[in-house]
Amino acid sequence: MENLTGHWGGRVALRNVTIRPYTEDDLGELLDVWYRASLIAHSFLSEEFFETERREIAERWLPVAETAVYEIDGRVVGFVALIGNEVGAIFVDPDYQGRGIGRALMDAALESCPYLELDVFEANSIGRRFYAAYGFTMVDRHMNESVGQPEFRLRLGPLLPREGGAA
Repeated sequence: MENLTGHWGGRVALRNVTIRPYTEDDLGELLDVWYRASLIAHSFLSEEFFETERREIAERWLPVAETAVYEIDGRVVGFVALIGNEVGAIFVDPDYQGRGIGRALMDAALESCPYLELDVFEANSIGRRFYAAYGFTMVDRHMNESVGQPEFRLRLGPLLPREGGAA
């Protein structure tokens, strides 16, 4: 656990900050972070999508993902979920965005993976800006048929050799 110190008007504020493995006790807070951030980043998706995805995250994805949460003073304010080298999700509570939490979570993910890949909706300008600033590059564009939205396939790390040829 790390103590961060800030100084405002003569007062010193200590905050307990940690990135730790997800536990089932985090589910409610994690889903709240996901939903609040998704409403902003994925405003082009339907409420029906959000309801279905909330169930899928809890029942299908979290049980198979390696997930880390970013906690401030005991409160989950962000998370990253990996399935192998795939970033299945990275979300930060909107009240905490722009403070380096997403970068810290991505740094933690990179510690265990030689490269990372993910899909991001073309319409998600917030996510696309974050990934570009972090160094991800586009390797493909395709249609997400389930929601009818185009997505970019992004990669960070060494490029894979092309089929039948050299890198």
